[in-house]
Amino acid sequence: MSAALRLTRAAPAGGGGAWLLALPVVTFIVVFLAWPVATVLYTAFADGQGGFTTGHIGAFLSISLMREAFVNSVIVAIGSVALATLIAVPLAYLTARFEFRGAALVQTLGVLPLVMPPFVGAVALQLLFGRNGSINLLLGDAFGIRIPFMEGLNGVMFVEGLHYFPFILLNLVAALGNIDGAMEEAAQNLGSHGFRLFRRVVFPLAAPGFVAGAALVFVKVFDDLGTPLVLNVTNMLAPQAYLRITSVGIEDPIGYVIALVMVVFSIAALALSAQITKGRDYATLTRGGTALRKRPLTGWNAMLAYGWVLLVLALVLSPHLGLLLLSLAKVWSFSVLPDGYTLQHFALVLTDSSRMIGNTLLYCTLAAGIDVVLGTAIAYLLLRTRLPGRQWLDWGASAALAIPGIVLAIGFLRAFRGLELPLIGGALTASWIAIMLAYAVRRLPYAVRSCVAALQQVHVSLEEAAQNLGANRRRTARRVVIPLMMGGILAGFVTSFITAAVELSATILLATTESQAPLSYGIYLYNQSIATRGPAAALGVIAIVIVALGTYLSHLLLEARAGGAKFAVDTE
Repeated sequence: MSAALRLTRAAPAGGGGAWLLALPVVTFIVVFLAWPVATVLYTAFADGQGGFTTGHIGAFLSISLMREAFVNSVIVAIGSVALATLIAVPLAYLTARFEFRGAALVQTLGVLPLVMPPFVGAVALQLLFGRNGSINLLLGDAFGIRIPFMEGLNGVMFVEGLHYFPFILLNLVAALGNIDGAMEEAAQNLGSHGFRLFRRVVFPLAAPGFVAGAALVFVKVFDDLGTPLVLNVTNMLAPQAYLRITSVGIEDPIGYVIALVMVVFSIAALALSAQITKGRDYATLTRGGTALRKRPLTGWNAMLAYGWVLLVLALVLSPHLGLLLLSLAKVWSFSVLPDGYTLQHFALVLTDSSRMIGNTLLYCTLAAGIDVVLGTAIAYLLLRTRLPGRQWLDWGASAALAIPGIVLAIGFLRAFRGLELPLIGGALTASWIAIMLAYAVRRLPYAVRSCVAALQQVHVSLEEAAQNLGANRRRTARRVVIPLMMGGILAGFVTSFITAAVELSATILLATTESQAPLSYGIYLYNQSIATRGPAAALGVIAIVIVALGTYLSHLLLEARAGGAKFAVDTE
């Protein structure tokens, strides 16, 4: 019997159990995602008397600062995509198509920027690439010139492009690995080599991977709040939304119009990326990863390739190096390197900000736990039932990718204002629970994707065998399905945890007191003063260590689980 027929036979046709499982998922998505966002969109058009108006949009367009902020946000997003493309495309092509030493190290370090959120390394990059930073001091002494790496919008583009280029790199490397090597060999036999081969054959076939990565970069940069605020660039949409809500108040309609614009453009960017590749055939007959032998690099090509790789790696490591130096520096101003080194910054934050570290671990653990429970439920409903409308659960959860953190936070403040929670003795929006729930909503798509991928690899015949031996569906799910999915569940938990640990956009509005604040908010507060940049860097290093440890522990657990599974198979 075919796998498709077995899957159909095993899938209940939306019975009572399926509906009962779907109920908490639907409730969570509606209450904590759809309702807050709908409240924001409604307020952008509400006239205050129960009617609708477009006057708020007209008021937004009539303010020169708002028009400037919109244009600047688009420019920065496009510029960041261009810089990320410049870095990622050559690196992806070199590692996927040529043999050279250190290729594995390049691919490993190539994703290192994702460990550090852009706003954490922004101050360190200012000290390295700013007007009076290390690089410009060296250029001034040697050549009498200075390059405005970090001036205004340039600084935001530089930081964002350097941070988010791994999205393009990872997607493009995967796309290049799926190209039929015979097509490239045929083009080479017909005389196409070098850049012409890349431009006419390779890149067009890998376009879906590039477009997917570029769309993610655009959305992430367009929605980012932390980096512009840390660099004191406020003439962009996300900072203006934050400033309008915090200064004018929660009733300010312009803040909601800004949120509306951000949501529309985020969704439009993702939709456009899908439209660009729609209707075109990128399929090949075989996977190119094994069909095409990597070419050796020789002569000038090797020198240029190694030079580019070293330059990229230096840029990749510069925020981490700068952050570490700043966290240890006694004084670092108008000098290439710090004047002295100390551990006092770490002692200070471990004493004064230890609660922030505990808060981060608590919020992120709870949020990631909620995400994997909901993600597992969505995966099961999607792949193991015929529940009507089950695809909407996946779409609803994934919609959080297109909702900026600042928009979700504004929606929480508007939708749940006045809502008292008896258990905590106060308002929901004034408690840490709101922060944790916002983290869970924002990171739910990562857990869903991991859980769906894990369940897709669990053959339905294993469930049928358990049911044939007398186990009901609940026991089969608990004793067979979930244990076999555990690798994907763990991956979803870790991804949700480490990305939530450095979330600032939602945190900055929902953290009402320092006692509730997580690490990301503490880093932002310390960065408000030049005198406390050292403690901010120390907190940043601690945040990176937490993220790195989480990633490493998950790797160890996955290896141990794989080893246990192999041992069980071998002993049988």
